[in-house]
Amino acid sequence: MNEPLELIDTHAHLDADDFAPDFDAMMDRATHAGVRTIVTIGASRGFDSNVRALALADAWPHVYATVGIHPHDAALYTDAIGARLEAMATAHPKVVGIGETGLDTFYDHGTPAQQHHAFRAFVQLARRVRKPLIIHTREAEADTIAILKEENAADVGGIIHCFSGTRWLAEEALALGFYISLSGIVTFKKVDVIREVAAMVPLERLLVETDAPWLAPAPRRGKRNEPAWVEHTLRAVATLRGMDPAALARVTSENARRVFGLGPHPPAPSTL
Repeated sequence: MNEPLELIDTHAHLDADDFAPDFDAMMDRATHAGVRTIVTIGASRGFDSNVRALALADAWPHVYATVGIHPHDAALYTDAIGARLEAMATAHPKVVGIGETGLDTFYDHGTPAQQHHAFRAFVQLARRVRKPLIIHTREAEADTIAILKEENAADVGGIIHCFSGTRWLAEEALALGFYISLSGIVTFKKVDVIREVAAMVPLERLLVETDAPWLAPAPRRGKRNEPAWVEHTLRAVATLRGMDPAALARVTSENARRVFGLGPHPPAPSTL
C-alpha cells in the first residue's frame, strides 16, 4: 500500500468549466489524496478568471491564487487591466504570485509584440508587488529568458510552470533563481529530455503541479485532470530520482511554501 503523502498542487485552474459538475467532490478527492494546498491560477480565461480565482481563495481555506493575463490573451492587456490586477495583488492577502505570463509561439494567439509587451509589464508588476512570477513558455525559450534578464526578474524569481522545454531553458531559469515545476507530462512517453531535467534539477528548486484540468498524468492520461492526481506526478519523479515519495513530497511542499511565502502545512482541510 502506498504511503500517504502531503502535497501541494502549485498550479491548477480551478475556475475551469470542466469542474462545475462535481467541484466539491473533486476537492474532496484532493483532500483524501493528501493535497494540503492548491494554487489556482487567475490567468485562465481573460480578466474575469482572476475574479473567480480570488473568490475560490476566499471560499476555501487551503486555496491560494495568482493574478495575471495568460499569453494566449495578451491582446487583452492594457495599462488599465494591469492597474486592476496590481490592486488585486496588493489588496488580497491570498494572492501569492503573478501569472501565468510569458510567451507562446506554438499557437497563433496574439502577436509577438502583444505578448512581449504584456510579459514585460507583468515582470515589472511582480517586482513592484514583490511576488513570484509564474512563467508559461512554449517554443519561445530564448525570448523568454532574454526578457526575464532584461526586466530583472531575478529580483523576485518565480516558477517555470509545466516544464516542457530543453535542458538549456532549465539551466538558464535556475541561474535566475527560478524553480522548475513538473506536470503530468513527465509521465508521458517519449519525453526523455523532460525526464532528464526532472532528474537534474536541484531538489531545493523542484515543484510539482497538475495544470488541471489539462495534462492528466499516466495512468489517467486522456481524462480530465484534477489536483488529486498530482500524486502520480510526484511518484513518477521520485522514481526517476531514486527517492522515497514521502521524502520528495516533503521537499517539494517546502519548496512551494518558500516560493509562495506560505506558512507551514495547514491541517488537512475538512470536506465542505
